[in-house]
Amino acid sequence: MKIQNSPTLRRMPTYLHRLFKLRLAGQEWVSCAELAEYMGIPHIMVRKDIAMTGLPGNKRFGFKVNDLINAILKFVGWDHATSATLVGVGSLGSALLGFTDFQAYNFRIESVFDSDPDKIGREVHGFEVYDIAEIRERLKLACPKVGIICVSSIGAQGVADVLVSLGIKYIWNFANVCLKVPEGVIVQREVIAGGLAVLFAKMRRAEAGETVTETD
Repeated sequence: MKIQNSPTLRRMPTYLHRLFKLRLAGQEWVSCAELAEYMGIPHIMVRKDIAMTGLPGNKRFGFKVNDLINAILKFVGWDHATSATLVGVGSLGSALLGFTDFQAYNFRIESVFDSDPDKIGREVHGFEVYDIAEIRERLKLACPKVGIICVSSIGAQGVADVLVSLGIKYIWNFANVCLKVPEGVIVQREVIAGGLAVLFAKMRRAEAGETVTETD
């Protein structure tokens, strides 16, 4: 299966964030021009992004806010609930547990594990932290669809091996290491330093007098 355009996918949550606010404000319609101004990107880019969802627009008014929200949720795959387990309750793992927007995306973290005795048994953003040694016992009857790895690069492969052995085929990896997984297991690796490198590249261009935009 061909993966859909990545830049478009990465813009979808920002569209949703704006659309949710418009809905709360009682706004019924939204135009590509309005979204483009908010995003700081060309109007044609917004039009192409929305076209990928298959939602037809109204030439006069644009798109109904509710319809566009539903179309984006379906396009991304957030129109149905997806369960997850998170391993590693350090600074990053704790931040993810506190990210309330996951609820709007139907992404539900149902269990949390760590190996630190000082964290086991405590609650982090309303989630009880379980002992990683109990992960097989706790997940054997109701295994989530996604595994989130927020441990160090040294321990990430071991955690991935356990998740795969439990039948988890989708891994969101925040450890700075390339995981080795069997065929059929999909890993999405997030490298925070990669975003920082892009930012610094834009800084160098801007300081050299070049015009840098959001889409660069």
